[in-house]
Amino acid sequence: MPMSNGANLSKARRSLRIPAVAGATAGLLLLTACGAGDGGTQHRPAAVASAPAASPTRDLKRIPDVGDRLQARIPADSRQVVAVYGESRNSPDATVVLYDKQGATWDEAGRWPAHNGVRGWAPDHREDDKRTPAGVFTLSDAGGVLPDPGAKLPYTRSSSFAAPRSWAKTHWHDFDYVIAIDYNRVKGAPPNDPVRPQGQKKGGGIWLHMDHGSGTSACVSVSRTAMETLLRSIDPARGPVVVMGDKQYLKG
Repeated sequence: MPMSNGANLSKARRSLRIPAVAGATAGLLLLTACGAGDGGTQHRPAAVASAPAASPTRDLKRIPDVGDRLQARIPADSRQVVAVYGESRNSPDATVVLYDKQGATWDEAGRWPAHNGVRGWAPDHREDDKRTPAGVFTLSDAGGVLPDPGAKLPYTRSSSFAAPRSWAKTHWHDFDYVIAIDYNRVKGAPPNDPVRPQGQKKGGGIWLHMDHGSGTSACVSVSRTAMETLLRSIDPARGPVVVMGDKQYLKG
């Protein structure tokens, strides 16, 4: 399948509808990657959905609770990290923390309760395993059903992001805002571009998106407020990456 021409569009032009070829396959991508991890038929209470944000931590020498192996995979010139701390390997509950580097130290810029795949995490993610890929990935593109809220990443607005109406109503707004995690995708393309460079079996369509109160099929979900903050904060000029996995994996 040819790559979407979204990779070559300016941010202003990408606020228009994405090419028809990507829109036609977006529904399949959403059904097999993000969204209704519980099948779109049940709404399970979030274990951490109402947890208050902790006081910001400042002047950190490194990203907390991330071991040397993954710290070394954070690019030396990266000055922005989204850390996703999964509760355990098989849990759908997580915490998302945004860190900004000022000089030689990191400051915590935001903290939110989150969800990941309903079956937890996988360092070797596979299509339909219901686990979120663990590792370090760049962040380069955003989009959604709603108008651009002031994103610094290139933002593609399109109705093709909309969750299928066959899903539970609680899931319909999952993709109002999304940020693509650069796992098995073409950087610079809209988040719902269907091209998967490593092949279909490796999965894809892994996003940060809006939460519906329970685990996802493979993505990471947070509240609308958190998504708006992330969209307005994540800056391509700062080399943003996401470091994510269960707590044990992250420390290993």
